[in-house]
Amino acid sequence: MKITKIRATPVNIPLEAPYLWSHGTLPGFSKAIVEVETSDGIVGFGEAPSAGMARSIEDELGPRLIGRDPIDIAGCEQRCLPSWRGVTSTTDIALIRAFGAIELALWDIRGKAWNRPLYQLLGGAVRTEVAFTDYFAYRTRLGSKGGEGSPEAVVDYCLGLKAEHGTTMFEGKFSNADPRGSVRMIERLRRAMPDAMLRIDSNQAYSLATAREIARAIEPLGVRNWEDPVASFEEMAALRRHTAIPFSTHNIDLRRAVALSAPDAIVTDTCVHGGLGRTIRFIGACEAMGVDFWCYSGDSGVMSAAYLHVAASMPWIREPSQSLFRMQPFDVIEEGPFRPRNNVVRVPEGPGLGVTLSRDKLEFCHRHFREHGPMNKYHDPDAPGVYRRLPLS
Repeated sequence: MKITKIRATPVNIPLEAPYLWSHGTLPGFSKAIVEVETSDGIVGFGEAPSAGMARSIEDELGPRLIGRDPIDIAGCEQRCLPSWRGVTSTTDIALIRAFGAIELALWDIRGKAWNRPLYQLLGGAVRTEVAFTDYFAYRTRLGSKGGEGSPEAVVDYCLGLKAEHGTTMFEGKFSNADPRGSVRMIERLRRAMPDAMLRIDSNQAYSLATAREIARAIEPLGVRNWEDPVASFEEMAALRRHTAIPFSTHNIDLRRAVALSAPDAIVTDTCVHGGLGRTIRFIGACEAMGVDFWCYSGDSGVMSAAYLHVAASMPWIREPSQSLFRMQPFDVIEEGPFRPRNNVVRVPEGPGLGVTLSRDKLEFCHRHFREHGPMNKYHDPDAPGVYRRLPLS
C-alpha cells in the first residue's frame, strides 16, 4: 500500500452565536480537513488547526509523501520534519502542526487497514464513554441563538443544558475587562447548581494583581480549574501563593510547568505536538511528572474523534476534556457534531477514527470559507480593526 494523493480542504466551522473572550468576539473556527488516499483505496482523515495550512500540506509536505508506505509513520515524519531537538526553535511551528494533521490521517489509515478502532492501536480502552464539559460564555445574538449578556442569562442557559441534556460539568469564559460581572456569574452558577463542576478560562486576560483579587472572590465557590488566568507560567507560580485553585494552559512547555509547579494541567490538540504519536508520548511525560492533561475544543468531528480515542486509551486523562459541541451546529462528518449526554460521548467503534466524511457537509463548510474568508476571532466590536492588548485589567 502506497500514498497516492494528499488533499487539504480549508473550512469554516461557525458557531451558532459568537461568544466574547479576552481578544474580542469569536464567531467560529477555520480548519483544514486532510484526506490521504492510498493505492488500496483506503482514505485517512486528519485535521489541521488552521485553514492556512492547507497549501503547505498539499504543496510542501504532500509531494514528499507520495509513494510512501502510510503505515510507516516514523518514516513519513522523517521525510517532512527535521530533527526534533531543534525543531521548536529553528523550524516554522506551522509546519509541525501541518504534519500533525497528515499524521492523524495516517493513523486513521492504519486502523482502517487493520480493521481496528484507533483506541485499540493505542493500547485498548480504559473507558468507552468520554467525559466532556459543556461551554458557557457571554454571547451576542445571532438569529434565535445566543444573546446571553448577563450573569442571569448565562445561568439560565446552563440550567437549560442540565434539564435537557443532563449536563453537570461546565467550562466557561471569564475574561471581561471588568471581572466583577464574571464573578457574579460564577456566584450565581454555584448557587443554582451546588454540585456542578465549574471550570473557567480567562485566556490570559488579567494582570497578576487583578488575578489575585479574582482568586480571593472565586476560591470559596469551588472552581475546579482556572485556565490561563495570567500571561506566563512565572505569573501563575506567583498567583499560586494566593490560591489553591488549579491552573491549566495550552502552552506545552512541560519542563517549565514542572520547574515552577504551575500550571497543573496542559490542554492541547494533537497537531501542536506534531501528531498523535507524539501526543501520546507527551501525555506519558505529563503522567510521570504529575501534570494533568485533557483535550482541546473548537474542532470538527475529525479531530474530536481523535480526542475520543486518545481519552479512551489514556488512563491519565482523569478530567473531562473541553467541548464546544453544543454551540457547533455544523460539522464535516456524518456522525457530527457530537452531543454529550449526561456529560459523556461514546467512543466510535468503527475502524480508525470511526467517522465518515460527509461530502455535502464538507462542501458547505468549504463554501462558507470561500465566501466569508477565515473566521476572525480577534474582532473587537468596541474597536473594529484594532487588536486588543492584554492584560485587560
